[in-house]
Amino acid sequence: MGIRLLFFLGVLFLVEYYFYSALKNVVSEKYRRYIFVAQVIWILVVIGFIFVIMAYRPRLWNDFFRIILSIIIITEVSKLFGSVFMLMDDLRRGVVAFLKLIRVLPDGLGGQGLSLSRSQFFSQLGVVFTFIPFAGFIYGIIRGGYNYRIHQVNLSFSELPFQFDGLKVVQISDLHLGSFFSTKPVEKIVEIVMSEEPDIIFFTGDFVNNMVEEALEYRFILSKLKAPLGVYSILGNHDYGDYIQWESKEVKKKNLERLIAFQRELGWDVLLNEHRVIQRDGGSMAVLGIENWGGSLHFPRYGDLKKAYFGTEEIGFKILLSHDPSHWDMQVSKEYEDIQLTLSGHTHGFQFGIEYGKLKYSPVQWIYKHWAGLYKKKSEKKMYASNEQLKYQKTSDQYLYVNRGVGFVGYPGRLGIWPEITVISLNTKY
Repeated sequence: MGIRLLFFLGVLFLVEYYFYSALKNVVSEKYRRYIFVAQVIWILVVIGFIFVIMAYRPRLWNDFFRIILSIIIITEVSKLFGSVFMLMDDLRRGVVAFLKLIRVLPDGLGGQGLSLSRSQFFSQLGVVFTFIPFAGFIYGIIRGGYNYRIHQVNLSFSELPFQFDGLKVVQISDLHLGSFFSTKPVEKIVEIVMSEEPDIIFFTGDFVNNMVEEALEYRFILSKLKAPLGVYSILGNHDYGDYIQWESKEVKKKNLERLIAFQRELGWDVLLNEHRVIQRDGGSMAVLGIENWGGSLHFPRYGDLKKAYFGTEEIGFKILLSHDPSHWDMQVSKEYEDIQLTLSGHTHGFQFGIEYGKLKYSPVQWIYKHWAGLYKKKSEKKMYASNEQLKYQKTSDQYLYVNRGVGFVGYPGRLGIWPEITVISLNTKY
């Protein structure tokens, strides 16, 4: 903790130094003293808040704490954008100073001697590209976090029984109920889902941030989620309460038990490393649901796919609900090739990025190979021996869909990566 705190403070001071340098270079001299005082006060506020968080870690943060934290996050991240240009200016100054030192450039170029002034151009860019992201993040809080988008996906499988042809699946993920400031966004989410008239609904984890108390006021709203073939849910990494301090292990365990019971009271079927066989007009398909199985960043692995899979061997079509998409690449697509479709969430698309046409970018892709939308593992032929002859068996295409989530955590909004409700149409390939 000490090393991480020192690293954070180092970055904080560097960013604040660059921001002050940029402002100082673009405003008149009489305002510089006020800017300096404001910077010092701001740094003290941020450091003070950090120590408050370390000393006081409430299980349920009130809106005041969350608003202050949000302001700090978006302000520092915005300044980080502007700091890039100031860093570029430092690199420019360093190169010019080096060339002067070895006498490649005369003193008259790039400033006098080795004392090089900051570029007015880079300073202006630093200020502009601080306030532009800041305005964007504010928009993300006011509107972006509630700019719900429906993503339509059509998939065809030869293994899907004809009785399920045209099956409409709605997937939602990452509600993070403890992050909303009112019940209205969840009312809107439920309204959108039910307007799609789904045959079956899947929720793929992170119901709350930490505690079941965060969900209690949404009981009546969420109980309206209904579908003819049922509502199925799994647990995400946040649902276990691993990110806060508990009085005891028993209290933490009780919280998880109450959360599971709460979802079941809503009429949801919570799958805990188990499966359900869904039947329709004589046709059968299997829905497998596992607890969180993290493949990166030390996320917990409570999931047991082997246990959930047992008993589904003879069922031709299978859907897996697994919160963390890295599970698909690390285990599902390698060891369970007859699971045709995996539905995940978890990444939120970092709640920040760009999606325009074929252009899709988010910083989260530095961590997750599969982070938003549809991914496919193509079928391949495998050789096996039968009656002393070599034969080939073609495996099925496998798909992963990563839902961008409908909620948010940390930064209370979204910018560029909007909250998602996924509507998947499953078709029989003849």
